[in-house]
Amino acid sequence: MALVVRVVGMTAPDLRFTPQHEWLQVRDDGTFRVGITDFAQDSLGDIVFVGLPTVGTVVSAGGPLGEVESTKSVSEVYAPLSGVVVAVNDAVETAPETINDDPYGSGWLLEIKPEGEVDVETFLTEAAYLELVGG
Repeated sequence: MALVVRVVGMTAPDLRFTPQHEWLQVRDDGTFRVGITDFAQDSLGDIVFVGLPTVGTVVSAGGPLGEVESTKSVSEVYAPLSGVVVAVNDAVETAPETINDDPYGSGWLLEIKPEGEVDVETFLTEAAYLELVGG
């Protein structure tokens, strides 16, 4: 069975991916919305807890920015770029199962205002990500 990137409310070309299974989307205001991929949430199983930084937190590319806990394990979420957290999706902290239900839509985690220029071409396309995860 082939893995398909399940996207609700946006098209897959709008998204870029990291090898650590985060997705990101450039917003109209220049911020980046970040979440975990459908592959990641499926691998984790039922998500029961999400820990995210507060608005105003400075994050560094590749550094931890939160954690997602499931009935199977706890997994770090890594910052795909350096910048400042400008929005946090409080809904996933109070209803973490939202990530399982809609990882590319209402299950987003946070938004980052980047530090300097960001070349989105450095992130994986949908095709490259699917190849990475064996899809």
